[in-house]
Amino acid sequence: MLQKAYTDALTSAADELVVEVATTPEQVLEAKRLRYQVYCEERGFEPGESGLEQDEFDAHSRHVLVRSRASSKVYGTVRLVLSGQRGAGLGFPMERVCESYVLRPLPRETTAEISRFAITRDRDGLSPAAAALMRFCLIQGLVQVSGELGLTHWCATMERTLLRLLRSAAIHFEAVGPLIEYHGLRQPAVWELSGGFARIQRQLPHVWNFLTHNGEFWNDATGGQIAAFPKACRDAG
Repeated sequence: MLQKAYTDALTSAADELVVEVATTPEQVLEAKRLRYQVYCEERGFEPGESGLEQDEFDAHSRHVLVRSRASSKVYGTVRLVLSGQRGAGLGFPMERVCESYVLRPLPRETTAEISRFAITRDRDGLSPAAAALMRFCLIQGLVQVSGELGLTHWCATMERTLLRLLRSAAIHFEAVGPLIEYHGLRQPAVWELSGGFARIQRQLPHVWNFLTHNGEFWNDATGGQIAAFPKACRDAG
């Protein structure tokens, strides 16, 4: 019964929302405008400027948008920062606030940081089911990008509430290092994609089907090698 309710909610999300990987400058601007609304106006986390929230990492990122099928309104955005892969010399945003050892075990060329995960509080026009599962639409876009680029790992600094929500979908990020203060307490965490998706497919196949678009965006052939995390990194904090 619970699985059917979950499946029905995912169907509502797919019916009402469109997931886009930005391919044009206008789409990237839409992402920055939505980030301004969420991070600057709603939360007061960042200053922003001229209605945009942006930084130097945007040029080395792939951006994902979630918009309404009916109105084309953008409700959410997230980016994958690829600084390690593209040799930009910037590193990852979380390296500026985390201990230096946290990301050391990761293969930098195939790692990306989930960043600027933003969903607006204004969800008018969406059913409660679609609004509640919008985060999975954003993750679907991240999966598409990761499959295209052959990524093996994601890293992020996340609110513990988001980590719990993701665990409910069998997405178990691994905590690495102590909690940090960054617009509230955040947990540095990593996720190994190949093993992680295999776990979702075993435990919640309906969620795997949604996130991978029935295997179109991710399958065994796109998976990478699992990195071993030293016990000191796992246990710190």
